[in-house]
Amino acid sequence: MDLTLNDPPATRRYQLSDLIAGADDSVRGALVGAHGLRQFLNTIDELDHAARVEIVEQAICLLEGFYAHLPLKRAMHAVDPIQRLKLLKRRLHMVESEVQFHHEMTTIFTSLRDLHTNYILPKYFADAVAFLPFKVKPCYHRGDRQYVVSDLVAGVSDPNFRPGVKLTHWNAIPIDRAVEIAASYHAGSNPAARHARGVDLLTTRAMNLWPPPDEEWVIVGYLDANNQAREVNVEWNVMKLPRRPESVAAAPAMAEFMGIDLEGDSRRRLTTLLYAPAAAKRRAAVAEAAGGDVASAASGLKSNLPEVFTAAAVSHGGQTFGYLRIQTFDVDDDACLVEAIRLLEHPLFPKTGVILDVRGNGGGLIWAGERLLQLFTSRRIEPTRAQLVATPLAVELCGADPILEAWKPSMARAFETGAIYSAAFPITDLARCNDIGQRYFGPAVLLTDARCYSTTDMFACGFLDHEIGQIIGLDATTGAGGANVWDHELVRQHCLTAGVATPLAQMDAGVGMRVAIRRTLRVGPEAGTEIEDLGAPSDIIHQPTLDDILHDDRDLLDRACLVLSGTSTAGLPVTITRNGASVTLDIVTTGIDRLEIFVDRRPNLSKDVTTASTQLTVPASVGSTLQIDGFANGQLAAVRLLTI
Repeated sequence: MDLTLNDPPATRRYQLSDLIAGADDSVRGALVGAHGLRQFLNTIDELDHAARVEIVEQAICLLEGFYAHLPLKRAMHAVDPIQRLKLLKRRLHMVESEVQFHHEMTTIFTSLRDLHTNYILPKYFADAVAFLPFKVKPCYHRGDRQYVVSDLVAGVSDPNFRPGVKLTHWNAIPIDRAVEIAASYHAGSNPAARHARGVDLLTTRAMNLWPPPDEEWVIVGYLDANNQAREVNVEWNVMKLPRRPESVAAAPAMAEFMGIDLEGDSRRRLTTLLYAPAAAKRRAAVAEAAGGDVASAASGLKSNLPEVFTAAAVSHGGQTFGYLRIQTFDVDDDACLVEAIRLLEHPLFPKTGVILDVRGNGGGLIWAGERLLQLFTSRRIEPTRAQLVATPLAVELCGADPILEAWKPSMARAFETGAIYSAAFPITDLARCNDIGQRYFGPAVLLTDARCYSTTDMFACGFLDHEIGQIIGLDATTGAGGANVWDHELVRQHCLTAGVATPLAQMDAGVGMRVAIRRTLRVGPEAGTEIEDLGAPSDIIHQPTLDDILHDDRDLLDRACLVLSGTSTAGLPVTITRNGASVTLDIVTTGIDRLEIFVDRRPNLSKDVTTASTQLTVPASVGSTLQIDGFANGQLAAVRLLTI
C-alpha cells in the first residue's frame, strides 16, 4: 500500500532575543532583564525539610482556624484541604524537588476553587511572571467557539502569525482540549471563571500563585489568512513585574478591607506593560478608518489615574454615550471617587448614558468599589454584608479585635449554639457609601466577564441589587469571588495585637498565604445570597466576535449603546448663589416633574415643575447640607447632595 505523507506545516521559532530586538522602547527595558525558563530555574533556591514542614503546618492552622468558605467548599466541591495537608506533611520525605513541593501546595489550595485563598510561592518565584509573547482570546462564529490570537509583542514579526489567526493545536493537543486541561487546574469559582482562567494560563503564569510551566517552549498550530496550516514555536520567558506606584495603590493601612485577585492583577499589569503601546497604535488606526465610530478617548478626558480609569465617548447610530473603564479597585477610595466624578462631570463626557466596563477587573479596596455605586443612582446604597466562620480561633480573635467589634456578640452566640457563621454586617460603613450621592444622571449599563473578581463581584452585585441598570456579560456570571481577604501575616499580627494564642508563626521561607476571612452576602431582593461561587449574573450575554477582538470591542459597544438608547435620562445640574442666610438654587430639571428639598435632613419644600429649569430659594447657613430629590411620574429619578 502506497502511503503519502503531507508536508509538515511551516514552522517559525521565537526566542527572547527576537522580542528584545523588535520591542517598543517602553517595553525593551523590562525584557532585557528577562530570562528563558531553564535559566530561571537554575537560579532558584531550595527549601529544606524543616521549612517545608513549617509551611504545611501554617497552612493547616490558617485554613482550619479562619477560612470563611471552608464549609461551603467542602459541600460544593467535595474537598478536604485540611486532611490533604496532613497527609502531605506525613509524606514530605517522598517529595523530591522544589517545584514538586510547590505544585503539591498549589494543587491543595486550588482544589478550593477560591482565588482569594492562595498559597503564595517564595519571593524568587513571587516577583516573577512567565509569559509567551502573544495573547489568546475566545470568540464566536455562527455559535461555534474559536480561539484566536488577539495581541502580539512587537518582536513577533511573522507576517503569517498575527492578530486574528485561528488556533488549532497547542503542543499537538486540539486547542479546545488544551483549554479544558488548563481550566481544570485553575481555582476559578464556577465553570465560566475556570474557562476564562484556562485561556489565560495558556500564555501567562503569575508565579506568585503558580509553579513554572512544565514545558520550556510551546508549539502552536494555527491557520493563516489563507487557511493554510502552520506552526510557530515560542519559548516561555520569565521576567519581574515593576511594582505599582505607591501613589496609585491602596495604602497598606487599608489591608484589612481588601478583596483582590492577585493572579488577575499580575496579569493585568503584564498586559499593560507588553501590549499597551501596540494597542494604542491599533486603536488610533481603527478610529481613523472608522471615522471615529468606535471608543476613542478625547484629550480632555485623559485620566489622572490611568491605571484605574479610561474615559471615552462612544458613537453609535447618531447617538453618543460615555464610556468609563474601571481597570482596578486597588486604589485609595477617596482618590477613586474624586477622579471618577471629575471624568463623569467633564464637559466632554456625554451625559446621555454611560457604559461602565469592569471586564478583567480583579478587585481591590472594598470601600472603593462599594462607594462608587452611589454616583450612578438615586437610591440609597446598602453595602454587602459579611460573615465570619465560628471556629474557636476566629471567635477568640473577634472577641478582642476592634476591627471585628460589630461581629463580636453574634460570634459568641454562634459558638454557643453551634451555628456555622456569625450574623452579617457591612465592611463598608453605610454612611460612607452615601456620603456624596448621585453625580451622573444618565442611564448606565455594566460590562462584565468571568475575570471580574472580589471587590468587582461586590460592585456588580450592588449594581444589580440597587437596580442601577442592566449587566451585559461576556459570560453568564462574574468570577464569583465574594470575600474580604487577609494574608497570613496580617492574621498573625491581629492575633498578636489582640492577645490571641495561636499556632500562627512568622514564616522564614519567604512563602505567603492568603485566606478569605469574611464571606460576603448580597442585599436587596437577593439579600442573604452568597457571592462566592455564584457571582453577579448577566442580564444579557454577549458572545464576543472576531470584530470585537480586532476592533476594540466594536460589536460589544454597539450592543451596549442599543441598550442605553432605549432608556430615559433624568438630570439635576444645580447652580448655587448665596444670599445672606439663604441660597438660590437654579436647577435644570431634565425629565423631572417634581422637586423636594431637604435642608440638614429636614423637609423644606416640595414643588411641581413644568419647565426645563426652576429657581428656588431656601434658608441655609454655611456648612448646611442640601438634598434635592427629583421625581418623574411619582418615582424618585434623581438625587443631588450638596454642602453649602
